[in-house]
Amino acid sequence: MPRGIVCHATWQITSDDGVLMTSTTVLAPVFEGSGRIEFRDRTYEAPGPGQLQVRVRANALCGTDRAQYANGSAVIPGHEAAGEVVAAGDGTSTPIGTRGVVFLMDYCGECRSCRVGATNQCLGKRADMGFTDDGGYGPLETVHESNFFPIPAEIEIGTATMLLDVMGTSSHAIGRAQLVRPDIESVYIAGAGPIGLGLAVMSRLRLGADVPVHISDVSTWRLEFAESFGAIPVLASDSAAIRAVGRPDVAFDASGKEVARRAALDILGKRGALVCVGHGESVTLDVSKDLLEPEHAVLGSEYFRYDELAGNLELLRANQDYIGRVISHRFPVDRISEAFDVFLAGETGKVLITQEDA
Repeated sequence: MPRGIVCHATWQITSDDGVLMTSTTVLAPVFEGSGRIEFRDRTYEAPGPGQLQVRVRANALCGTDRAQYANGSAVIPGHEAAGEVVAAGDGTSTPIGTRGVVFLMDYCGECRSCRVGATNQCLGKRADMGFTDDGGYGPLETVHESNFFPIPAEIEIGTATMLLDVMGTSSHAIGRAQLVRPDIESVYIAGAGPIGLGLAVMSRLRLGADVPVHISDVSTWRLEFAESFGAIPVLASDSAAIRAVGRPDVAFDASGKEVARRAALDILGKRGALVCVGHGESVTLDVSKDLLEPEHAVLGSEYFRYDELAGNLELLRANQDYIGRVISHRFPVDRISEAFDVFLAGETGKVLITQEDA
């Protein structure tokens, strides 16, 4: 598989704006289903009004990519992308060459949710990048300027992807917990995959290194990896070890498993909050025992708000080495199938797909 991306392109000269891409045909990884990824020509049109075209440099794998890997996808997947702007449509102000990350949700900016900053709950969402529109496993991604977030030169482009699911989704979940439990002094996390790791990292950065963060998983490899970030490992199959955690103020479920959610509720302290971050199975509640008597709260947390990126960028600036260690593997795009095999085997942190020019 050639490392270069451009097969052929059509160009148009504009009066004062230099060279404007009208269409570019490039090799892109197409998810055929049954774990098969084929590189095929894909044509990207020039960005329209209000849009930017981003040359993707890195995209992190996510557990939600599993369905597209297994079942195929009509669009190019990938929703944790970082790169630089290579073309801009009318009405934009972002300079060519600006580096940044792509916010998953192409929010409208006008609905009731967007007006109060809840862009992750947009009522008029235009797209979910990588799910409804081509995403970051391809070499190019066309996005509205509103869901592109610029980053400074000192942030390594692959590490910039940590601003998305690892930092963004995790930090938002912590913020949700603090709405009902502002005095958090102990944390329990079910699931030590990439989101669980993000919760462990962000709990230490946001709540303080003196706040104990217990994390459970069935994988001893994941537990050892989480421990290297300061988390306290708990084997999920050891019910006595889970009970020994004590009475945490807040529990996060990053596993999506009903048994894990139930175990978290059973050890949760009074006034505690269970925040469900992982999609998946259900959980059955006894309203009196689980909610009323202990005044527990059960919350959902979906992705994060665009306006949270700025605060997380400052945390990344100050802790780039620590957060960057969540990335355990990097593969060039021509080894994307191998990357998925390694990621789905379950002994990784975040796995990146990287792309270079020919």
